[in-house]
Amino acid sequence: MRKLLNTLFVTSEDSFLALENENVVAWCGDERRGQFPLNILEGIVSFSYKGASPALMGACARNGIGLSFLTPGGKFLARACGTDRGNVLLRKKQYRISDDAKTSCIIGRMFIFGKGYNSRWILERALRDHGMRLESDSLKQASRQIADQLPAIAREENLDTLRGLEGKISACYFSRFDQLILNQKEDFRFEERSRRPPMDPVNAMLSFAYTLLASDCASALESVGLDSYVGFLHRDRPGRTSLALDLMEELRGIMADRLVLTLINTKAIQPKHFTRQAGSAVLLNADGRKIFLSAWQERKREVITHPYLKEKIYWGLVPYVQSLLLARYLREDMDGYPPFLWK
Repeated sequence: MRKLLNTLFVTSEDSFLALENENVVAWCGDERRGQFPLNILEGIVSFSYKGASPALMGACARNGIGLSFLTPGGKFLARACGTDRGNVLLRKKQYRISDDAKTSCIIGRMFIFGKGYNSRWILERALRDHGMRLESDSLKQASRQIADQLPAIAREENLDTLRGLEGKISACYFSRFDQLILNQKEDFRFEERSRRPPMDPVNAMLSFAYTLLASDCASALESVGLDSYVGFLHRDRPGRTSLALDLMEELRGIMADRLVLTLINTKAIQPKHFTRQAGSAVLLNADGRKIFLSAWQERKREVITHPYLKEKIYWGLVPYVQSLLLARYLREDMDGYPPFLWK
């Protein structure tokens, strides 16, 4: 299986990446800040405005190394890739299904079922671990409300109705999200989801985590021969990795939200790790991004038992395993797509 741990994150805003003797070298003006052999890397994620040399982009493409560019604030800009080696028959099947709303819904509802199931268990796990510190009745009520939506999600055949059901479970889940913040309550409060731009530190961290997860999902989908830009639940939009957004629905809570809560509750992230920009937008600063990225990589190294395969894997492999399962389902090697159901 593909290694996920050897990813180089470039967090300095003024670094330029270049190729030198099969090494990636980070330069700041005439200062050489570091170098890494390409043969130990699976991916490079740059948060610098200065970008990378064409020679390095070509070397990454030849060696199958994902090279992603984001703004210092974490907004995805572009991904450099080489000749497409995907399975043309698989992609043609993906495109045909995407053009059929009913069949798309049958797949999309499994992503949303997984999202609802996992959102519910995040609340249940919090009750189990911190019940004495939480408003138990409120969280139990939200858990029941989400559980009540799951049967309808599992049989829905209309995309618009499915999106409405997804909106209900998201609203129910996020209405209780602030209760899961146990420490630093004066500085980290969650009232509602704000995206473009994030208006508070919690939303800034959620948006940053979702950007990282979407990039991982897109890379995973492309690695199994699927087109990350053609989704089933999220419809086509230029420049948007719609299938990656589909896949990450079931993984948002368990891979992104839980990490955000952990960093707040353990005080690894503090108010000093944010900056407020014009228009009241709040973003992680350079130190905050370093802490978050380190925690993100550490979380991906943790081992879990995959609920469908019943095998131990790294958390970071979950998007890849789910992409493989989705590809097998589209090839009709499986009767249905099994979402990742965490417990």
